[in-house]
Order: sequence, then C-alpha cells, then structure tokens
Amino acid sequence: MPSEVERLLLEDAPSGDLTTDILGLGASRARITFTARDAMVVAGIEVAADMLAMAGLDVTLDISSGHQVASGSRLLSATGSASATHRVWKPAQTLVEILSGMATAARAVVDAARVVDPDASVACTRKTVPGARRLSQLAVTAGGAVLHRLGLSETVLIFPEHRAFLSDLPLADVLQRARSGAPEKKIAIEVNTVAEAADAITAGFDIIQLEKFTPVDVAKVVRAGPPAARPLIAAAGGIHPGNAGDYVKAGAMLLVTSWPYTARPADVSVRIGPA
Repeated sequence: MPSEVERLLLEDAPSGDLTTDILGLGASRARITFTARDAMVVAGIEVAADMLAMAGLDVTLDISSGHQVASGSRLLSATGSASATHRVWKPAQTLVEILSGMATAARAVVDAARVVDPDASVACTRKTVPGARRLSQLAVTAGGAVLHRLGLSETVLIFPEHRAFLSDLPLADVLQRARSGAPEKKIAIEVNTVAEAADAITAGFDIIQLEKFTPVDVAKVVRAGPPAARPLIAAAGGIHPGNAGDYVKAGAMLLVTSWPYTARPADVSVRIGPA
C-alpha cells in the first residue's frame, strides 16, 4: 500500500510528467526554491520536503512548521533531476499554501483570545475535508490551536441528536450511563440554551459545550452553579478572530472552532531553474 507521501505524488502524476518528458528535459539538473510571498505561519513544510526527497531530490529545509515568517523568507530548497522537480512542484507548493493558510488563521484566533487571557485555549474540530484530517490538524496545531476531538473513537460528547433517543431519561441518568460505559473518560454534553446548560451543570457533566451561544449567554452559564463544581465551559460555533476575545471575556474556558479550515491559502513563491 502506498504511503501518504507516495499517494500525494501519484495523484498528480500517476504516469510521469508528459510535458517535461516530451521536451527531453528530464535528465537536466534543476534547483527549486520555496519562498513566502507574505507574512505567514508555516505548516506542512516537512511533508513537502518528504515529497521532494521521495521524488529523488536533495532537500535543504530552512524553517519548520509553526514558525511565523516574514515576506521573502526562504522555506526550503532542493536540487535534483528536472523530471522529478517538475513532478513534485505543484503538489508540494499547493500543500504548503493550503496548510499554511490554515495555520495562519488558527494563529489569528489564538492571538485574539490570548490578548484577553494568555492562557486561553482554542480547539479546532474534526470538521475537515474527509481524507485530509491528519494534514488539516497538523496545520491548526502549527498555528497554536489544540485538537477538539481526533475522532469519534476516543472522546465522549453527547449531542442533542443522541438525546433525541433518550428523551425520557433525566440528564443525571444519561451521565451515569455514559460514565458506566467509559469510566476513564471525561463526559461532555452539547447544549443549545442557557436552561439546558444549567441542567447539565447540576447533573455533573465534566464539559458543557455551548453551541452558537452569544457571549452574553455564555456569561450567564459561567455564573450558573456552584464555583467548586463548575465544569469546563466550551463555546462552540461561529468563533473567529473578530469575536474570540469577547467569548474569553465572557468566561469561556475553551473556544471550539472549525473556522481555520476554510482559510484562504497562503501565497508561496516557487522558482525552478537549472542547477
């Protein structure tokens, strides 16, 4: 089975690079350089380097994921055959641009939250393009976010869609059922109203996820319940750099967002020429 890097290369050139081959350029020695056109948070550059290396190029990596770079900063360079260089050029460039765009967006949300509280946490959801989750999560963590849920198999989050099948069961009993099935896990519940949040706090849930609450309503939830037993309050839905600070001021302990996944790609310049 092809590795992840092999699949990335095969997608664009399953049978080689026809243009480079028919021009007779394949055996020529080439040099390729990646440079940031604008200020950005770099992400995915190691994956791009692995792609270049797998294609047979000698790679020099100038920066690592997670670093903020200025316009004009060199990210990596490599030398090898023109055939291999042209084959890997666009997939590697596109990957770095898309992932760095996500990382830059994630950093913007994190920075907006931490202006209010340096310890504020921003968690990105699993709402990624199917098949691209690992790379998308690599990007947002490079931007300083944490991961909300890696998938359905390792966390317990009870949605209203679950409770629709348990309508006659009190929240305390729902919690007990969840704890019995996963005694080592924290139990989270998503709620849609302040009243539901208050009920979930009283029931004893570990994490209360407030779906599309306003900062005003988040503040009401934060004030509910005895401080000694207060769960982690997570604000989710519609979080972005423009309002992240407001949610932190309201008392949200965790901001949950998928906003960085739809960010505009960063702009990376690639130059190719004879080595």
